Amino acid sequence: MDTFLGILILVLALLGLLWFFAPIATGIPWVPSGDRRIRRALELAALQPGETFVDLGCGDGRVLIAAARDFGARAVGIEVSPLHCLVARLRAQAAGVGQRVTIQWADFYRADLGGADVVYQFGHSRFAGRLKDQLGRQLRPGARMVSINVDLPGWQPAAVDREELIFLYRMPPTPGDLTSYLMQADAETH
Repeated sequence: MDTFLGILILVLALLGLLWFFAPIATGIPWVPSGDRRIRRALELAALQPGETFVDLGCGDGRVLIAAARDFGARAVGIEVSPLHCLVARLRAQAAGVGQRVTIQWADFYRADLGGADVVYQFGHSRFAGRLKDQLGRQLRPGARMVSINVDLPGWQPAAVDREELIFLYRMPPTPGDLTSYLMQADAETH
């Protein structure tokens, strides 16, 4: 029994290390979004039933579940951590949306995003330029990009939730930046 308990503790410790360090090793640590922020991001994107929603770095799948369950979207999660992929898959099944959720164990920088109607990411400004280039090449006109915490340099957001720090972009992007958006929004209110 002591050997079994020791092995179990070792396995759990290794899984815990994998949970936290696999995403960090690839550049971005896992940071879960709150339910209110997720809902607001999906509303800002005007996600519609049947649309394809892609979460870049889907973590434990909470955003995918909300997109499929609450908005009727076909949700695709791309995640580099195999443990996060497993947890996201199990959570989607447990939430009853397993048929509408797909999890891909992959680096989202190498993923084909051409079929996405809405792309979601909780990012880091250090990677915004690389992500912007990929989105600009792959997303079709009319597709939307929802970014949590990070505005994309050189692109003017179509909408911003200042309270939740959510940025919405429509393809093709409007040249500009957050400052040009704020100036335009201010001019429209006066």
